[in-house]
Amino acid sequence: MTTSRRGHPVGPTGSVVVRALGLLDAFGPDRPALSLSDLARHADVPLSTAHRLVADLAAWGALERDDEGRYRIGLRVWELGALAPRGQALRETALPFLEDLSRVTRENVQLAVREGAEVVFVERLAGSGAVPVQTRVGGRFALTATGVGLVLLAHSPPELQDEVLGARIERYTPFTVTDPQRMRRMLADVRRDGHSVSDRQVTDDALSVGAPVSDARGQVVAAVSLVVRHGSVSARALAPLVRTTAAGISRALSTSTR
Repeated sequence: MTTSRRGHPVGPTGSVVVRALGLLDAFGPDRPALSLSDLARHADVPLSTAHRLVADLAAWGALERDDEGRYRIGLRVWELGALAPRGQALRETALPFLEDLSRVTRENVQLAVREGAEVVFVERLAGSGAVPVQTRVGGRFALTATGVGLVLLAHSPPELQDEVLGARIERYTPFTVTDPQRMRRMLADVRRDGHSVSDRQVTDDALSVGAPVSDARGQVVAAVSLVVRHGSVSARALAPLVRTTAAGISRALSTSTR
């Protein structure tokens, strides 16, 4: 068994499917376009193997070749990704509520789910003149820093919390909380208060407030957050807006799954 760049198990190392997936996994926000040799190096496969697999992936539409001869993720992959039921159904249900929150505040509104020990963003609405954020739809981030991440970590199984807090917590700014005991207290506050506060933990100019989204069984399945410029408004003022939005999405999810 081997693992992908994101730590996912992907099967026997000799599998053609695994090698093809390894080529796709070589791409990332910092590597949107790669040459054939770059792909072979990042996927750790021989150049001849990469050439054959890339040709098959491009023929199917998983990869596209630009004018400079580099490869990018193709639209076919995007089309398949849009069919993922957890993201698609959640996004469609949540979008009217997210748009209302965005319209009222004119700030950044985000919706995310947890996959393993990471946050995956399934929707983001950027407000006019809002503070820049480092997140993107389909992007991943640590559970320990963002508003949505803190919510999802607070409501994750205890064994996952132990795993995350037992590992090195990455520091993004001087304000990032990296002490495990302090983080545990923050998570307890999230469960008690019904919302999270990430104050300058990802960038030193942003404040994020998040709240949990639950399904019909009361299980937290996602988190919504509002990201504003630090100092422009207090977390106390934002919390009721975010909690109301999360509650609306939760009610809609419960109704749609009955």
